[in-house]
Amino acid sequence: MRKLLSRTAIATLTLAFATEGMAEEWNVSVWGKRRAFTEHVEKLAELVADKTGGEFTLNISYGGLSNNRENLDGISIGAFEMAQFCAGYHADKNPSITVLELPFLGVSSLEQEVEISMAVYQHPATQEDLARWNATLLMPSPLPQYNLAGVGDAPATLADFEGLSVRATGGIGAAMETVGAVPTSMSATEVRQAMDSGVVKAVAFAPHAHMSFGTIENATWWTTNLNPGTVNCPVVVNTDALDGLSDEHRAALLGSVDEALDHYVEFYNSNTMTAWGPALAERGITEVSFSDDELAAFKEAAAAPAAAAWIADNTAKGLPAQELYDLVTGMIAEGGS
Repeated sequence: MRKLLSRTAIATLTLAFATEGMAEEWNVSVWGKRRAFTEHVEKLAELVADKTGGEFTLNISYGGLSNNRENLDGISIGAFEMAQFCAGYHADKNPSITVLELPFLGVSSLEQEVEISMAVYQHPATQEDLARWNATLLMPSPLPQYNLAGVGDAPATLADFEGLSVRATGGIGAAMETVGAVPTSMSATEVRQAMDSGVVKAVAFAPHAHMSFGTIENATWWTTNLNPGTVNCPVVVNTDALDGLSDEHRAALLGSVDEALDHYVEFYNSNTMTAWGPALAERGITEVSFSDDELAAFKEAAAAPAAAAWIADNTAKGLPAQELYDLVTGMIAEGGS
């Protein structure tokens, strides 16, 4: 009997160790709180857990693992396995994907933003660029066109932006400079305090972020149709961690990306955009719209010079910048999604 029990105990322990060995847990670094911007990450975690019977889990941390501007650095050293960041936070670290942040590209929908982003992510030069950080691009966080919410007197014309301090990153910041604004780059989590203290008078965000980070709580006006561009915020994984997954777990992860993105787009379109108008109306925020002529002049002043500068700067860095730019603008011209 003792021999039987001993064998049974050994078998149980062996099974336990085998089961433990099959389990995989990844830490995921995002920031803020759960919102439209992170819905694809949340959905991805749900799908991966379901497909693997709970053997592969994504442990999502909202700010507990890293500052959002340091997420790419954390990925590079393997401090966590997955992270979200925005290209404009550190353009020098990921110049290839900043092509997607150029002003007035003319992307018309979240679906098209996904399609174009994935095409750029799959370009060999982009993959090589991110490989410097031991990072593999997994999926974008598609965002609609940005607009400004601000305090003080509402701008009646674009000339009224002269000297206005604006939180705007990447290509949007460059565009705002062309109308005399003074762009300041800061992370989303710093914006409300900067607005409250008067460090900035206006903030460029997508609708979900204006609601999530509280800019509309003290804003008195917002722009309905400035639409200078958007930011590109990919989700990346540590390449070594990805390579170290079992075939089953890797298939569960990569095979869930499309469904996670579909969920994100549906959520953003149906939840966020539905709530946006009423959120502005109930706070009595003045809507500011600019004439077609003003917008055309703004685009002419900002778009071509920014694109030319981006191509020149990044060609000098060894990137096939013209090729990446032509890829993006060609897909937009074709219409896509």
